Amino acid sequence: MKKREFYFDNAKFILISLVVFGHFLRSFIADSEVINTLYKVIYTFHMPAFILISGYFAKGFNKKGYVGKITKKLILPYLIFQVIYSVFYFFLYEESTFQVDPLKPHWSLWFLISLFSWNLMLYLFTKYRAVYSISAALIIGLLVGYTDFISNYLSLSRTFVFFPLFLLGYYLKRDHFSIFHKPKFRFASLSIFVIVFIGFYVFPTINHEWLLGSKPYTEMGEASIWAMFTRLSLYLLSIVMVFSFFSIVPRKQYFFTNLGKNTLYVYLLHGFFVRIFRESNVQNYINEIETYLLLAAASLLLTLLLSSKITIPFAQPLIELKTTKLKNLQSKAAQWMNYYRKKLLN
Repeated sequence: MKKREFYFDNAKFILISLVVFGHFLRSFIADSEVINTLYKVIYTFHMPAFILISGYFAKGFNKKGYVGKITKKLILPYLIFQVIYSVFYFFLYEESTFQVDPLKPHWSLWFLISLFSWNLMLYLFTKYRAVYSISAALIIGLLVGYTDFISNYLSLSRTFVFFPLFLLGYYLKRDHFSIFHKPKFRFASLSIFVIVFIGFYVFPTINHEWLLGSKPYTEMGEASIWAMFTRLSLYLLSIVMVFSFFSIVPRKQYFFTNLGKNTLYVYLLHGFFVRIFRESNVQNYINEIETYLLLAAASLLLTLLLSSKITIPFAQPLIELKTTKLKNLQSKAAQWMNYYRKKLLN
């Protein structure tokens, strides 16, 4: 069995923590220009980096049974959580009617259906040289914004917009990531983060929805030829930010490293907490720098909880369609009970 790399598990854990934090921050981007800027900076790289890593680990797509494997891993949990979120929203928002539409993914579930589509698209795009296939994917990503009917339906907009990053990740080798481990690149990367933050702060009119890739150009108030160049500039910015992020990711093992393999659990489960938070009065008390720091700490704690052994056994049947973790937990609980029963009898 191939040994897992600490580097990528570290990257995935940090990224999923930023996903959670970014979703919590969404409630406050209209209240503070600093928070709005921080939100934009996070969105320039956290999902693009996730998508690029997903492409990097999709190199086995030609193996027998791969499609069946990703169908079970992605589409079945998607359908399950599409129903669960429909029920959740029905009660949370006190909706008058209940309906489940499997073709319009709820909120963060778009990633599952897009990830499935990206894997299938590899069968076509990898038939050609990397430079041609990436160029074609990039052109499609730029032009798709002009088609108003391609939006959240089946997550088509995000699928086409973010596919160049997935395809780039597929063509990358481990050595490409190693290039950015040098100290000089790390210093440059930190400088880039600061520069981008200042840039977004100085030009606050840049609409954050450009970074989401979920809407056609017309819905963002731009349908001219310049819309395509705006997206192209954001592609370039995201690539720079993604590799800046990868250059500062630690390579050693830490207390959170092993949790990096459980990011799907965090991704699917954190939405319930975020939605409840957005409907609660708690967010009314978040308005000072100290409270935002507490929100960041809460995001990290929630990420740790949802990726831990406390949550995994109970969520595994819904996400992996397995009960192995729960059975192991029951077995350990039985062993402990027997141990203490013997202690008491003695």
